[in-house]
Amino acid sequence: MTDNSKPLILTVDDDPIILNSIMMTLSQDYTVRPFTAGETALKFLAKNNADLILLDYYMPNMTGFDVLRRLQADPRLREIPVIFLTGSVDGDDEVEALAMGAMDYLLKPIKPKSLLTRVRLQLELQRHRHHLEALVDEKTQQLQQSNRKLAQRDKITLNLLARASDMRDHDTGTHIARTTGFARILVEDLLARPREGYLLTVTEGEDIVEATKLHDLGKIAIPDAVLLKPGKLTPDEFEIIKMHPVYGEDMLHDAVKEMGEDSLLLTARDIAYGHHEKWNGSGYPRGISGGEIPLSARIAAIADVFDALTSLRPYKNPFPAEKAFSIIYTDSGTHFDPYLVEIVSRHEADFEAVLRVQ
Repeated sequence: MTDNSKPLILTVDDDPIILNSIMMTLSQDYTVRPFTAGETALKFLAKNNADLILLDYYMPNMTGFDVLRRLQADPRLREIPVIFLTGSVDGDDEVEALAMGAMDYLLKPIKPKSLLTRVRLQLELQRHRHHLEALVDEKTQQLQQSNRKLAQRDKITLNLLARASDMRDHDTGTHIARTTGFARILVEDLLARPREGYLLTVTEGEDIVEATKLHDLGKIAIPDAVLLKPGKLTPDEFEIIKMHPVYGEDMLHDAVKEMGEDSLLLTARDIAYGHHEKWNGSGYPRGISGGEIPLSARIAAIADVFDALTSLRPYKNPFPAEKAFSIIYTDSGTHFDPYLVEIVSRHEADFEAVLRVQ
């Protein structure tokens, strides 16, 4: 737009008579800038904008198609609608121009009423396009904001649920923070060192870290008399404790049915059900072994046990990190996935850092 707010029309034609005719037809409603060569028109557009371009095909040195190609190659200039002017009667020029990005075409000799009508129509369509684009941008921003709020709400809900389950048998919520920290160390190593059988996407890795928070969700269903018993459990009481992976899987299975194939919930279900399985098949509740145990559950198993070893419990004092590492290494290939244990050995300092922070 110019200072008087009239739309700016560029007309490019090597015939001064046609340029004069166009200016006489349009000047009452529009600001018209005439150019007799495509080169000079492009120089003007390099520093200025336009609302519409009337472009002749048959010009020396640089044809209308040459100009149109340059316009289409520039992200800013390709947004300017172009009406092609041609004296061709076989239609080939018009088809090629439209295919290249021109919005319309006019046959010469140009009829003033047709010119006015086509120009008004294209400017109105351009205004309408801009309006729609603005609406789409606004709606997209609103949707993104809503999605961010939903994601934040889901994360808060997940954290509250995890805290509720954790505080059944821990004095503070630090058990979840530590196990999550240990799981992240293992996941980040797997992402940094791709290995057959242990391949993860970034999203899958983040799901494992977040879902580790819910590994003991099923303890909500364990009676206090058993869960909080300060002494050694009887065999029957231990059988009750061993049901918490089943209860956790049941709860998360229902959530998956409600939410659909949500990757985070599916990962949480695998972890809740499988984090007490052992590499040699002697774990519970299913007694599966090796690669049958989901990778997410194998990761959570190491994170959970390492924290249990280094934490105060009613039946024991916390072990120093050195002893906890020794137990993990001794149980490699029996309780734990040997390759994940190898990762632990590479990151002892990182594991100890999590213990210090929490």
